[in-house]
Amino acid sequence: MKPAHWMIAALVIALATGCAAPTLSPDVPDRTAPKIDVIWVPSDLIVARRMLELAKVGPNDVVYDLGSGDGRIPIMAAKEFGARGVGVEIDPALIRKSRANAVTAGVTDRVTFVEQDLFTADIGDATVVAIYLGQDVNLRLRPRLLDDLRPGTRIVSHDYDLGDWSPERTVTVDLESRDHRVFLWHVPAR
Repeated sequence: MKPAHWMIAALVIALATGCAAPTLSPDVPDRTAPKIDVIWVPSDLIVARRMLELAKVGPNDVVYDLGSGDGRIPIMAAKEFGARGVGVEIDPALIRKSRANAVTAGVTDRVTFVEQDLFTADIGDATVVAIYLGQDVNLRLRPRLLDDLRPGTRIVSHDYDLGDWSPERTVTVDLESRDHRVFLWHVPAR
């Protein structure tokens, strides 16, 4: 066999026997990337502020933002309302961004960011929970909110409600791009 033919034959055999770049089969999950239920879209700062105002956040509050993205809600809760903030985010790149944003805002002593799935994170210390997740995720999260949060804990949601659990208040925030709704609930006594 001529040298060029030998090299071509070796390449064909190598590719046919699995020396090509590995790929994951559909039944093997990619363990390098977190499972993200919602693509992060930041709440406009005006909407974020309205969420915190509607929840009547103050210095005695611990505000948890589930799916906290760049940390804007916990940071705002600390900087403008005197509360403590906790951001729960599954994406490590967004956690790094949040921590950097907290340094820039000068609130690292009042905010914490944890890299966790919002369905498994410990949220029992929250006095306020902020969410901007999507209708299906809100509905999956609702039983956990009712079970894990203390009665009286306030829940505020940007744009998406909690199904047949009627909000106590709904406000509309008019922005140039579109109107945004903000919903408020209190966890009922058990």
